[in-house]
Amino acid sequence: MSERSDQAKALFREGFNCAQSVVAAYADLYGYTPEQALRMSAAFGGGIGRMRMTCGAACGLFMLAGLEKGATEGANSQAKADTYTTVQELAAEFKRRNGSLICAELLGLKKPEGSPIPEERTPAYYAKRPCIDMVEEACKIWEAYHVKKAENQE
Repeated sequence: MSERSDQAKALFREGFNCAQSVVAAYADLYGYTPEQALRMSAAFGGGIGRMRMTCGAACGLFMLAGLEKGATEGANSQAKADTYTTVQELAAEFKRRNGSLICAELLGLKKPEGSPIPEERTPAYYAKRPCIDMVEEACKIWEAYHVKKAENQE
């Protein structure tokens, strides 16, 4: 699956946000086209709509958990609990590896930027942002989750 991580990083370098990069790299596994994946995850970049809340890469990771495990019947409380358990485990691992789930903290911002306008993607942008590393970590966490899941099924 490391090809997926490389694909996610390439998508980020093309200008897609963190969430889009993560979700689009795996979308075909869940029956989604690249365009559908990019659209469904578009609002989650920049810490959800560039509000610098939950990291977009983490949001993408959680969206993958929903695509894989999410309840498809409203009354299925067990499926909801299974999804939430998975998301909480993934979130804990993301936080353990990166120190936070919060975009502003990961970027070292004292306060949110307050603008919905994304910065231009320049070499300086990439040099000062850990975002591509967060995208890669989200992919590594997703891949490790699948390895652990396969080991538990043996």
